[in-house]
Amino acid sequence: MKRTTIAKTFTIAAVAALAVAIAPAANATDRGCTNASVKGTFAFQATGTAIETPVALLDVVFAQTFDGNGGLTSTGIQSHNGNILQVAQTGTYTVNPDCSGTYTAQLAPIGITVHFFFLIADSGNQLTVISTDAGTVLAGVARRLFPAGDWRQ
Repeated sequence: MKRTTIAKTFTIAAVAALAVAIAPAANATDRGCTNASVKGTFAFQATGTAIETPVALLDVVFAQTFDGNGGLTSTGIQSHNGNILQVAQTGTYTVNPDCSGTYTAQLAPIGITVHFFFLIADSGNQLTVISTDAGTVLAGVARRLFPAGDWRQ
């Protein structure tokens, strides 16, 4: 009888140890983020360079609105070598379970399509963003205009 109890105890301990070892690995890849994680309006500011002839310095400030279902709209100002242009964007985005994401947007009136990668930070109140378009070095941060719990929500 004692051998059976000891064997059961070791089996239970081994299964528990295996479950504890596997749980952090599963958690690291699935933080539970979805498109709804970024629902709301963010103030996005970025600086960078477009590798053109000649090289162009870029500064952008946008109000970006994510609809929670994969749709994106934004309006703002872009400085291209000091030439100021009012720009509007429409596009789509995808958030992965690990809280990374991408978005693609069409810029009007410029008529180009841009692509970005982002990471969700600060409990969904910040996006760290970088362009993934060849020939463009543009990175910045988007901060939620009205964080969760803000009286203006």
